Amino acid sequence: MLRRARTALAVVLSMGAVAAAAGCGLGSGPGTGEVKLTVTRGFGSSQIASIARSHVPGAETVMRALERSFHVATRYGGGFVQSIDGFSGGSSKLDWFYYVNGIEASAGAAATAVHRGDRIWWDLHDWRAAISIPAVVGSFPEPFVHGSGGRRLPTVLECGQDVAVACSEVTAQLSKVGVLAPSQLLGTGSGSASLTVVVGTWNDLRPEVAARLIEQGPSASGVYARFAGPGGQQLELLDPRGKVTRTLGAGAGLVAATADSSSEPVWLITGTDRAGVIAAAHALTAGHLRDHFALAVQGGVDLPVPVQGAI
Repeated sequence: MLRRARTALAVVLSMGAVAAAAGCGLGSGPGTGEVKLTVTRGFGSSQIASIARSHVPGAETVMRALERSFHVATRYGGGFVQSIDGFSGGSSKLDWFYYVNGIEASAGAAATAVHRGDRIWWDLHDWRAAISIPAVVGSFPEPFVHGSGGRRLPTVLECGQDVAVACSEVTAQLSKVGVLAPSQLLGTGSGSASLTVVVGTWNDLRPEVAARLIEQGPSASGVYARFAGPGGQQLELLDPRGKVTRTLGAGAGLVAATADSSSEPVWLITGTDRAGVIAAAHALTAGHLRDHFALAVQGGVDLPVPVQGAI
């Protein structure tokens, strides 16, 4: 976490210099298209606007794309967003963060190029429990369709031995969006250059690196939910401060994504039991996941996390 926080701070402090260089560093080109820009507040709980662009100019950056459609105030030399259409960060608890295809940006918005099919998502939220949220699920079917940095990444599906129904459902949902993901046993490993989807009960997933990050809390994983009790038979939902606000039992599922500093995001389709895993697998659709950082499900009810009130 310390290294991640230092990296985030270094990005912020360098944004001014990046912004000054961005105009001549990216070069011009024919442009691209099929780009979507979403702006929300409160971990996606309140949408400000969502704009689809059939064409964007050559050398477009995330910052330029934002400024074309919104009134933007910046700081740190013009590279760090202070406010969008009057909604301001910079207080003791709120700031603007952005994700491209569901992946936290590794550089300033003025230095990040826009590629075909990108889903750019700006959100104003409380960062006290997690200064870094490495991956979110609300841009599905991204990053599986267009990948990261204009490069599509292979997807690998790892499934526990007792969740065949849920595994088949995940395979079907990915296939619907044109993603073919070879299935292998949980724990086989897929390398750092692949997107991985792991499917299993929390008891099955606990040895996985991504699961261990979630067990450490939002500050390590960016996921505002955790499993508790023997074998992970309870799913605790957290608020933006990382406090437990609700506890789910049998049949509870979770769709979440996270990453460590050396690998591409890992998506977790998991639950307190097999019924919960099946419920999570059925929620792997754009309709269920749209604008959610992570999603818990139980009894046919979608429960976005963190549990968030108005800001």
